Amino acid sequence: MTTEIIFAGFGGQGVILAGKILALAGMNEDKYVSHIPSYGAEMRGGTANCSVIVSDDEVASPVIEKPDVVVALNKPSMTKFEKWLKPGGLLIYNSSLIDIKPVRTDIKTIALPANEIAAETDNPRGSNMVALGCLAKVCKGMISGVKPFEYALDEAISARNKKFNPINIKTIETAYNKDYKIN
Repeated sequence: MTTEIIFAGFGGQGVILAGKILALAGMNEDKYVSHIPSYGAEMRGGTANCSVIVSDDEVASPVIEKPDVVVALNKPSMTKFEKWLKPGGLLIYNSSLIDIKPVRTDIKTIALPANEIAAETDNPRGSNMVALGCLAKVCKGMISGVKPFEYALDEAISARNKKFNPINIKTIETAYNKDYKIN
């Protein structure tokens, strides 16, 4: 099993953090991982994306040309990265902020109301955590449930922000327990 993922959104949505957490969760499950962040010209408000590979085998190259999964948290990210997906790949897009439908017909899609699910858990900035829960649910064999994210959050989050780990776990768990319609 090898899954190549691109997380994309604007600065401040936590796409780089989500990628780092996914990579750490994979490491916790004895997977081979790669994580490459990419920032736009500005941190908050600019574009940000990262490439993550989670694999049962060694990762030969961290470069992703045709991802298996794209997680797009805003419209410009979906517009840019939808075309990168391999045929049959999965596009998870934040339907809370993206008011257009994907154009490709050779991919699978999930319209994820990430902001609404985050709000359900009193975590309004947790759309990235929702994406992680959704990914763990629909990408079988990549990460086994929510537990690996507890370790990952503890590793990834700075000491002053660890107080948010319980709410982030709750958000991931809530998203993981949802049923998703794959189109």
